[in-house]
Amino acid sequence: MKIGIIIIFHNNETDIDKSFFIDQIKSSEHIEICFVDNESKDETLNHLDDIKEVCPDKVSVIEIKRNVSEIAATKAGARYMFNEFNLKHIGYVNANALKRNGLILSTLIKRFCTHKDVIIDFNLKIIKDQEIKKTLFKSVFSVVEYLQHIEKSSLVIPTT
Repeated sequence: MKIGIIIIFHNNETDIDKSFFIDQIKSSEHIEICFVDNESKDETLNHLDDIKEVCPDKVSVIEIKRNVSEIAATKAGARYMFNEFNLKHIGYVNANALKRNGLILSTLIKRFCTHKDVIIDFNLKIIKDQEIKKTLFKSVFSVVEYLQHIEKSSLVIPTT
C-alpha cells in the first residue's frame, strides 16, 4: 500500500542532504514524496529540483511563491498528492519545526521509510476508531506525532 509524505521547506538549503534523500528514496518502495517550497529565498528550491530530477517517479515539488502558514502549505501538498496519486495515507513534516525541536530531517525520513507499514496500520486504526469521517485535509497526519506514539507503544524499535 502506498503512503505519501509532504515535507515543507522554507530557507532550508543547509538542511537538505541531497545524496541521502536520493539514496533513501531509491531504496523505499510504495512511498511518494511531495516537497513544498514555501517561498524560500536561498537555494532550497534548486536542491529539491535536483532530487526530483534524479527520482522523478517518486518525488514532486510544489513551489509556493509567497510565504503561507504551515496549514496552507500542507493543504497544497495534500491536494496535489491526492489528485495525482489518490493516496489514502498522507503525512506531513515541517523542516523548520523539526529543527526548532532539535530533530534532524534525515533521521526522521529514515524512520518514516523504515516504519512505513506500521504507520499505515496505525493510521487505519485511527480512521476506524473515529466516529465522524474526516475530510481529506483533516485526515493528513503529523509524521512526528505518529512516530512518537508508535515508538512509545513499543510497536517499533527506534532507529537513529
